Amino acid sequence: MFQKRSIRILITLILIFVLVYLIYLTRFIFEPVGAYLTAIAVPIIGAGVIFYITNPIVNWLEKKKVPRIAGTFIVFLLVLCLVAIVIQFIAPIVQRQFSNFVDSVPKMVDNTINLFEMWQENQNIIPPQFENTIQNMIDDLSGYAESITSGIIGVIGQIFSFVFAIFLIPFFLFFMLKDGYKFVPFITKFLSPSKAKSFKTLTANINHTLSSFIQGQFIVSICVGAMLYIGYLIIDLDYSLTLALFGLVMNFIPFVGPFLSAIPAIIVGFFQDPMLAVWATVVMVVAQQIESNFISPNVMGRALSLHPLTVITLILAAGGIAGFIGLLFIIPAYAVIKTIISHFYHEWQQKQPEKDPDLF
Repeated sequence: MFQKRSIRILITLILIFVLVYLIYLTRFIFEPVGAYLTAIAVPIIGAGVIFYITNPIVNWLEKKKVPRIAGTFIVFLLVLCLVAIVIQFIAPIVQRQFSNFVDSVPKMVDNTINLFEMWQENQNIIPPQFENTIQNMIDDLSGYAESITSGIIGVIGQIFSFVFAIFLIPFFLFFMLKDGYKFVPFITKFLSPSKAKSFKTLTANINHTLSSFIQGQFIVSICVGAMLYIGYLIIDLDYSLTLALFGLVMNFIPFVGPFLSAIPAIIVGFFQDPMLAVWATVVMVVAQQIESNFISPNVMGRALSLHPLTVITLILAAGGIAGFIGLLFIIPAYAVIKTIISHFYHEWQQKQPEKDPDLF
């Protein structure tokens, strides 16, 4: 009976559900583990992202006969110089622009209310249901302004809560750059030759997937941020540096990110001068056209091979579950999971007995 494939699949599914239920019943055991993983998640993920950006430099220095420990220190000095430049020249401008933007949010809401009231006064015939809807929106806008302001302040509070974890990133990064290449040989010592070969192949594929995404997306995002900043300066848009940096970060979210980054620029441009909203849209479209037709094909190619519909579905799900952090990390996480499943499926196929063509 157990030789039938359908029965084996059914038993496997039942065992999986039983395992999930048992884990749910004993979840109190895993809560300390979850708290520990949550505490170290930020420094590990942050160090991992920087590792994939800086590790090619360390590898290149190593090929030039520079000891790896010395190459690691050189990269650290470069990163520290970059951080110092950001703190000295960029951070004060962003902080000032961001503070001005927060202060201007209530004024933007008041202007929106005035526009609604002006439009309402100039209309002769308005359906009662539509008029009631507009009035309710006007009544709620003040509350929305307070919610937006408090939400921004809440985000600032969350950022400060990550400060301690961010200070741990250099320590994780140092040992990743210095000893990261020792991880796979250390693990394979405890595996049989066949499993060690499989593990090496799997880690190589995961490493290629993550490096392709992180390095490529980093270069593309830097280019997009620079183009947006130049464009916003040309049209004389307020908060140009802050909006360009926001566009740089949002560009890490494929397909959807560029459109999300355009929303605050269009809103700011509209309240500064309605024509600037049009020009901000033009800047965004031009930057994305250059990125999609010239930069991304040469930098990223089709490394992840993800369908746009799959990406959009994942982003919607991740945004609802994990918020902004989920939007940033769902695509590389999905790509890694896809790589793992593809690896084991390929190995399973190789172990299947070949079919005799004479039987058909």
